[in-house]
Amino acid sequence: MKKIIVADDEELLRNLVCDYLTREGYQPIPAGDGEEALTLFNENPDTVLLILDIMMPNIDGWEVCRKIRETSSVPIIMLTARNQEFDELTGFDAGADDYVTKPCSPSVLMKRVAALLKRENAVNNSNVYTLDNLKLDASAHEVRLDGKPVTLTLKEYSILLKFLTAQSRVFSREQLLDDIWGYDFDGDMRTVDSHVARLRTKLGEWGSKHIKTIYGTGYKIEGD
Repeated sequence: MKKIIVADDEELLRNLVCDYLTREGYQPIPAGDGEEALTLFNENPDTVLLILDIMMPNIDGWEVCRKIRETSSVPIIMLTARNQEFDELTGFDAGADDYVTKPCSPSVLMKRVAALLKRENAVNNSNVYTLDNLKLDASAHEVRLDGKPVTLTLKEYSILLKFLTAQSRVFSREQLLDDIWGYDFDGDMRTVDSHVARLRTKLGEWGSKHIKTIYGTGYKIEGD
């Protein structure tokens, strides 16, 4: 069974989410705080997804996300009781792939989990794409620039893959939001902008050279 770490200091909510994951055929691994979540992740390298509450003792969800992103692109869903734009953008800046505001329906959360894992499996089953000194191997879920690995979040990886599969095609913000975040995502277009900006930054000169902003429309990748 696929392992999913559920980190939340609210025991009732944590147990409820774990129960729903079990019913859906996953193997939930509960954690009561951020420090325990990191320990469990290191002990279970085959974890396929993490659900992290933001406000946790010892180490908060943002810091857990940042630390995991230093070594892994495993999908991460952030949970928070605070319905504020700052929380959402900070979570994405930390490397989160999705964001759910509490209180939320466990069945809706399960759909977000399934959708995120489905997208990851889809991109893993694609081919190898190259442009200049960048190589994306979707079967290995790996991006290399000048032969060196580049760590991306699942959303950043999905954006790059989408660009590479249709070079020179312009993708609108609406298309990217619908295709990568899903139709039920309740964020706005600035989410796309912030992810593309971070992707461009992580890819350095290659990103500045090849990822183009089409003002008033969206983005595209182009060669020389």
